[in-house]
Amino acid sequence: MTDELSEEAAVHGIGAVLQDLFAVLEQRKAEMPEGSYTAKLLAGPQEKLLKKIGEEASEVIIAARDRDAAQLRYEIGDLVYHLLVVMVREGLTLDDLARELASRRK
Repeated sequence: MTDELSEEAAVHGIGAVLQDLFAVLEQRKAEMPEGSYTAKLLAGPQEKLLKKIGEEASEVIIAARDRDAAQLRYEIGDLVYHLLVVMVREGLTLDDLARELASRRK
């Protein structure tokens, strides 16, 4: 992560970072730029994206088991990115996710 992004996260919080990333992912879906990894995930077989989510979840588990905070942070970032890609691909929004999470609050 660049210092600029680190500073942005510290100043604006995770919500702003997620909103910015989600907007970029939606833009990739609309424009489908050649050579974009995100565009490949959005246009390719759904199974490839779902398999990638499974792989990233496994890597989160391993990093947590190993108590490797730096690796865990990195792998969670990968997992969240891929989860956001599947949300964009399937037409879900961050508001949809917020409503779901809020509905679970007791």
